[in-house]
Amino acid sequence: MAAEVGQFALILAFVLAMVQTVTPLWGAHRGDPVLMALGRTATILQAGFVILAFGCLAASYLLCDFSVALVAAHSHTLQPAVYRFAATWGSHEGSMLLWVLILAVYGAGVAIFGRTLRETLQARVLGVQGLIGVAFLGFLIFTSNPFLRLDPAPLEGTELNPLLQDPGLVMHPPMLYMGYVGFSVSFAFAIAALIEGRVDAAWARWVRPWVLAAWAPLTAGITLGSCWSYYVLGWGGWWFWDPVENASLMPWILGTALLHSALVLERRGALVTWTILLCILTFSLSLVGTFLVRSGILTSVHAFAVDPQRGIYILGIIALTTGVALALFGWRSPQLKTGALFAPLSREGGITLNNLFLTALAATVFLGTFSPVFVEILRGDKISVGPPYYARTFAPLAIPLLLISPFGPMLNWKRDELARLVRRLRVPAGIAAAVLLVALVTVGWRMMLTAGALALAAWLVAGALAILGRRWWAGRAELGRTIRATPIALYGLVMAHAGLGLLTLGIASVTAWESDKVLTMHPGDKVAFAGRTLTLDALGPVEGPNYQAHQARFLIEGRGGPYKLTSERRMYASSQTQTTIAGIHVSPAGNFYVSVGDVQDGGGVVVRLWDHPLIMWIWVGGFTMALGGLVSLSDRRLRLGAPSRVMVRSPAAATTAAAE
Repeated sequence: MAAEVGQFALILAFVLAMVQTVTPLWGAHRGDPVLMALGRTATILQAGFVILAFGCLAASYLLCDFSVALVAAHSHTLQPAVYRFAATWGSHEGSMLLWVLILAVYGAGVAIFGRTLRETLQARVLGVQGLIGVAFLGFLIFTSNPFLRLDPAPLEGTELNPLLQDPGLVMHPPMLYMGYVGFSVSFAFAIAALIEGRVDAAWARWVRPWVLAAWAPLTAGITLGSCWSYYVLGWGGWWFWDPVENASLMPWILGTALLHSALVLERRGALVTWTILLCILTFSLSLVGTFLVRSGILTSVHAFAVDPQRGIYILGIIALTTGVALALFGWRSPQLKTGALFAPLSREGGITLNNLFLTALAATVFLGTFSPVFVEILRGDKISVGPPYYARTFAPLAIPLLLISPFGPMLNWKRDELARLVRRLRVPAGIAAAVLLVALVTVGWRMMLTAGALALAAWLVAGALAILGRRWWAGRAELGRTIRATPIALYGLVMAHAGLGLLTLGIASVTAWESDKVLTMHPGDKVAFAGRTLTLDALGPVEGPNYQAHQARFLIEGRGGPYKLTSERRMYASSQTQTTIAGIHVSPAGNFYVSVGDVQDGGGVVVRLWDHPLIMWIWVGGFTMALGGLVSLSDRRLRLGAPSRVMVRSPAAATTAAAE
């Protein structure tokens, strides 16, 4: 019964999405408040029916209703309940339903919380959101129906891919999709503004919170995905430049540029057409990620499906969405205001330079991801693009971007003076120089690049903290009052920039000092590695809820020891799939990573060891950045374009705020 209810709910949502598309757009064109109100109602009802459909599919998984084809293909009675629930989005059809669910919820958010918007702008935004909903609900219903029945129903299902039976599946895809789909709102704002021919500071003030609402979960989702692949694949790596990893990175890079350019548009009315273009391109790259996962055009361990026919439907949606948006942009952009002028040395100038580097980085990743496809189409040759390409192209662009990052928040709007800027950054520069000197003395001149990377990380963290320091120093006469008057969004900015520094610290350290070793061990064997002594204490079979495993137990002494680690090689009988569960000792100074392979003749087992110095700071940095975005979003001045309360400030604090 749940499947039929879910199917009917999807059909009703599809109809309501069409109503949401037509009525508010027509109502805005005619200035009819009744039609625009009908569009808001249709948006909220559509979200309700999509939520109902998603709940019906989740219930089918939890109840092991194997008469539903999707449940039979991706669930098993022995699977833990949490993974039966997460299997709801562990397949192509289920993940598309999650995609549509998040799209509908975002649309309902605009309808409910967008009361401060101009009525015609809100109506057009909802109309564009509805059109996207029509495309994807139609795709779901007609090509990827999650509620198809089996007759007769099997007694038992085929379990979910064992690699997905992990807490990472519970958190990573929803967070990633909240980012991907969240950029549909900024896209809808851009198209609505182009239809109206009006983009101003108020528009930027309304759109920037929605960009933050997408950027923060996308940042967290990418970080979660990196952490998940690190511990679940047993390969010891945190990023592989896989096509689908790149597909999430590209909209994140452009979304970061959009976040900064929208600030310039809000504060100074500049970068108007550029901000609109970024809204279009960021969401287009989010759609590209959806296409890559499902088309089979590129090989990836993240792929949900390898069905080229369904991939073509998504490709058609991308081509239509992006093509129409760019055509509208080309038509309307000459009529938009160019915005206020600014000097090269100003905050606007710094953000413009930041945007140029970010766009170049996104283009580099795009070319690296799709060049194998282009080469195969043009020449018929198969090539692969891996880490060496990105080391030669991505890193040379990322390093100068990181170097200039602390300058932007310390610059004044409109124009500034170089001497004053240097004075503001003298403390972070001194800290970075001290770190560089200590690093060179410690690691030697042969590792000058590593020492420079550590100094760069210190520069980013100290530069972020200097943002607060500048404000508090200006208001030091009434420091307590100045601290209380500090906008919450400023704390979020500091966290995001400091998180980037921590991320840089982790990447630099693990890249420079990672070491590994592969050997065969028998129970009782000892091996020295990276200042530790590892002993294989025991090796034997263990039983899990839906798998059998060979478990190796190790004793580690030295460098933080003694402690024990366990690694397993699991076999899932239902799917006849093997996975490796690594043993990882986590500490701020670095991780010790043990991964075992198959048991060898003679009772030995292949063991691979890794030493990963400071690697955890990669994920600490990523989550700090995401948390910074959420903290900024909690500031009432930014949240949904709501006006802030009037606050009496000290003269010093008021002077600093004006400079900012």
